[in-house]
Amino acid sequence: MDRAEKQELVNTLNQVFQTTGVVVVVGYQGLTAAQMNSLRSMMVDAGASFKVAKNRLVKLALDGTGSEGIQGLLKGPTAVAYSADPIAAPKALTAFAKTNDKLVILGGALGTTVLDADGVKALAELPSLDELRGKLIGLIQAPATKIAGVLQAPGGQIARVLSAYASKSEAA
Repeated sequence: MDRAEKQELVNTLNQVFQTTGVVVVVGYQGLTAAQMNSLRSMMVDAGASFKVAKNRLVKLALDGTGSEGIQGLLKGPTAVAYSADPIAAPKALTAFAKTNDKLVILGGALGTTVLDADGVKALAELPSLDELRGKLIGLIQAPATKIAGVLQAPGGQIARVLSAYASKSEAA
């Protein structure tokens, strides 16, 4: 990588760190290329990104962003994962780490809040934005169906009573 490419990478990462919802730092020492490719595809499926870059370049990119508190985590072979949805990247990384013990979650940042490894894992346990939207729609729709049922019940009861009187008068 020449100087211009490095500067472009730093600028790109800086823009990403300013606009992203969450940044997670992981240690990946011991992962094979196939495992890294599997992790990358898992991250893309979750709507997140995974980037391996030199720690010095990532530290330069973190300067001036809300996530600059995680610079101390960048020691040794590390990578950064990020996503606009604050749950997507931690959830995908935690799921991968459960099946592969060589991926170590070191910590991260949620906006300006610095998280340790346990904080990232706790964030991963929260429901995703889509799940929350589904629950909210379910809560909104539930009263409407109950109201419709209540409104239909008196009409049905009246029809049953009239039917009973009609069958009673026919029998007599």
